Amino acid sequence: MDIKKRTKEELAARIKDLEDFISKKGIGSDYLARAEKVQRNVNIALFLGLSVTIVGLSIWLFSGKNEEED
Repeated sequence: MDIKKRTKEELAARIKDLEDFISKKGIGSDYLARAEKVQRNVNIALFLGLSVTIVGLSIWLFSGKNEEED
């Protein structure tokens, strides 16, 4: 069993290395790298936009409560 498990792990590691090599040097690798960069930037923009929206809404809600209490 131990040999079988080690063999599977070694083959999985070699396949992963081969997939990484193909993704870096293969056909379309430049397009893939650009697409990943664009996706990362979109995710950052969405996160920042959502954060600003939540902070703005909370400030608006808390300032509205203070005016009602006065």
